[in-house]
Amino acid sequence: MVRWCLLACVALGMAVIGMASPGRAAPPADTADSLRAVVEASADRLALAHQVALSKWDSGAAVEDGGREAVVIMSAVSQGEGQGLERIWVASVFRAQIEANKLVQYGLIADWARSGAAPDHAPVDLVRDVRPQLDTAQKALMAALPGVAPLRARKTCRAEVAAAVNDYLYRRQLPAGTLDAIALDRAMAGVCGG
Repeated sequence: MVRWCLLACVALGMAVIGMASPGRAAPPADTADSLRAVVEASADRLALAHQVALSKWDSGAAVEDGGREAVVIMSAVSQGEGQGLERIWVASVFRAQIEANKLVQYGLIADWARSGAAPDHAPVDLVRDVRPQLDTAQKALMAALPGVAPLRARKTCRAEVAAAVNDYLYRRQLPAGTLDAIALDRAMAGVCGG
């Protein structure tokens, strides 16, 4: 609450300064809401990794799918260009998303292999059931990325991303150190360009 009030006061002060100084560009929008949206979309995308893992367990398909990964990254890069985003940065963000998703898949499939079975589940059709949901998560992520782009230039980028992930975990009462929490950290690594 205090942080929100402080951010609101700073934003209001910047707006007043901007209005009082003709010819100056409007101050950059606060990235906190965009960063929160990127974390949420990343977490939603990672939740789907469980369904992807079940589908691959059932079919015996490999976790790695370089062709599909390239399609996802190129689609995101194309969308990002339309939003004025740097190609390399968008590719980095989505590469991190994909690596995090694979981390969850590998972890779950290994757990199921050790125990001898996956949890009881209805058959999962990766193309029909899961990919449309992944596309929805991608749209949400792409919608939030322009608001996060200025964060990359800040020396505090990694700390701000870590705080946003921590806030998400706290709000959802998810313990740090779990597979999903570690994967979310991995998914967000591309935001600061690494």
